[in-house]
Amino acid sequence: MFAPAIYAQRRARLQASGLSGLLLFVGNVDSPMNYRDNTLPFVQDSSFRYFFGLNEPGLAGLIDADSGKATLFGNDPDVADIVWTGPLPSLAERAAKVALDSSRAYGELAQALAEARAAGRAVHYLAPYRGETLIEMGRLLDVHPAKVKDGFSPALTRAVVALREIKGVEEIAEMEAALGVTHAMHIAAMQNAKPGVIEYQVVGIMEGIMRRHDWQLAYPSIFSRRGEVLHNHHHDNVLQQGDLILNDTGCSSGQGYASDITRTFPVGGKFSTRQRELYDIALDMQLSAIDAIKPGVKYQDIHKLAARVMVERMAELGFFKGDAHEVVESGAYAIAFPHGLGHQIGMDVHDMEALGEDLVGYGDGAERSGLFGLGYLRLGKTLKAGMALTVEPGIYFIPALINAWEKEGRHSQYINYAKFREYTDFGGIRIEDNVLVTETGSRVLGEPIPKTVEEVEAVMAV
Repeated sequence: MFAPAIYAQRRARLQASGLSGLLLFVGNVDSPMNYRDNTLPFVQDSSFRYFFGLNEPGLAGLIDADSGKATLFGNDPDVADIVWTGPLPSLAERAAKVALDSSRAYGELAQALAEARAAGRAVHYLAPYRGETLIEMGRLLDVHPAKVKDGFSPALTRAVVALREIKGVEEIAEMEAALGVTHAMHIAAMQNAKPGVIEYQVVGIMEGIMRRHDWQLAYPSIFSRRGEVLHNHHHDNVLQQGDLILNDTGCSSGQGYASDITRTFPVGGKFSTRQRELYDIALDMQLSAIDAIKPGVKYQDIHKLAARVMVERMAELGFFKGDAHEVVESGAYAIAFPHGLGHQIGMDVHDMEALGEDLVGYGDGAERSGLFGLGYLRLGKTLKAGMALTVEPGIYFIPALINAWEKEGRHSQYINYAKFREYTDFGGIRIEDNVLVTETGSRVLGEPIPKTVEEVEAVMAV
């Protein structure tokens, strides 16, 4: 955990955000893998952990927005617990670790909420995203679980987003710690991805590096010679000389902060001519986007900038035709770049998106597009100093997408389908880094991970 004062300061800032009533944060519980006592690795609700710090199941926090008093609800361990777990701190001791001097038995929480509602006080809570939490919130608030999401507090959500999206120095340090391990994981992947190796063998090497720190993946690894499948979680292909591998892998630090890095590299260690042509375009997209990041700029506009760079450069190779601005505004570019440029990152790899993707990524005059491709952009709003985000442009040749669009003649005035058909065996490229918005521009977080053609080929030659 961070210093107790950090959690006290976070709760104080939330309490000062203008809300009235009670602010309820219900932590996560253990989730069974295949029977009750065989559980998945525990991951705490990020908003509870942000304000109350504790990474343990069965807890809830309550902040009185009018008085500023905060209370931790949970249970003291009994002998039956200790037999299985060993000695555990009392609830009061756990509360003290996060600068709380008030703690109560978990069984008293429902009554405290009922008394507040009876007195006409509002109970604000965030929209639950787990089934267990939905059921528990229904019990605590005495409503049917199906009605719980209807009553979530947009005002509390906006206040939490405003606080969590501006990262403190302690948070950036945790993210860079995660990136340090992720650096080693990606280097190992490049050096072990050899002809005849099965994808899951490389994934195992990466995860072994992470597990030596007793950390967990921030998300399931994407490591595949089928990089055109955007969320490909299968690792059963045998690597072949010349395959282009897309490796999207990150881990979570000891305090739960995520990294999210993608690199693309050739099996055998040398890019072919056509691989290098397109790889350099993807890298140019990323570098142009990073260079444009600064406070006051909409990320939606930076996404379009990256798309325009891609169209201009790919037009030189014969893939697109016509005015690049028109190609981007029409959405035709998405045949090769069908996802968003990036998202916020922090305690969650897609930071805070459990609170509502549009509430987190849009507003301030930015509205989600209805266009295919641009509509998948998770972060479109104006950037602020202290925000941390991913920059992850890509170029993909997805046979089903190419065939479907060509069949219906979509954007045929902009797309050279004959050229795209020549590359349906190509796969995909994505290059991703984690970037901090600074007062004057941006900074790529962590130790640089090889990403130019020369850097990648050099590290693979070792």
